[in-house]
This record gives sequence, C-alpha cells and structure tokens, in this order.
Amino acid sequence: VQLQASGGGLVQTGGSLKISCLVSGHSFSRGVMGWFRQAPGKEREFVAADGRGTYYKESVKGRFTVSRDNAKNTMYLQMNSLKPEDTAVYYCAADDRMFNSRYQYFQSSQWYYWGQGTLVTVSS
Repeated sequence: VQLQASGGGLVQTGGSLKISCLVSGHSFSRGVMGWFRQAPGKEREFVAADGRGTYYKESVKGRFTVSRDNAKNTMYLQMNSLKPEDTAVYYCAADDRMFNSRYQYFQSSQWYYWGQGTLVTVSS
C-alpha cells in the first residue's frame, strides 16, 4: 500500500494550492482519509479528513476543502486564502476503519497508513 502526496510548492499569502494524495495497492473507499501537517519545530497536527463527514482544524475552516475521488483512488486538499502559518509539510493518512468518534480523526496515532509529505510554503 502506498500513499503518495504531491502538489506542494511556494505560494504567496492569499493564494491557493491544491495538493493530492494518490493511493496505490489498496482502496480506502470504505475507510477514512485525511491530511496532517508539520511545521518546522512543531508537532504534527490534524488538518482535515473525510470519513462519516468532513472534519477540519478550526483555523482552516472556510479556507480548506478536503475531497476524494474513489474512482481515481485520490484524495485532494484545496487550500485557499493561504497564510504564512499554513507553511508546513503536509502528510496524507488513511485507515480502513470508519472512525466512530470525531476525536479519532484528530489523533495521528489512530491512523495506520501514511504517505510521504509534500512541502507547502506560503510567503508573506
């Protein structure tokens, strides 16, 4: 099973970027998929996920949209109105389970599969 994140890059404050996570060797159509990020010197944090519904970190609500195309086995994160504090390595994650509690989405320890990161840099 491989999760491959791509699409990161350098963008100015207020700009937009769409990153992708391509899954190969497995299907998570009945499970959960999500995005975490890790800024330099900080712990990895939850950003967004798609499961029983969609879930977002409070600071990205209204700016970020998570979606997935099961036919293409790909998850996306559309990021608008980007801010310098959004600068981080973004990781995609997945699990075969459908989480029952919203708090499970927020905890990186609940996720079994991880992809490599893609760097998003927002310049001020």
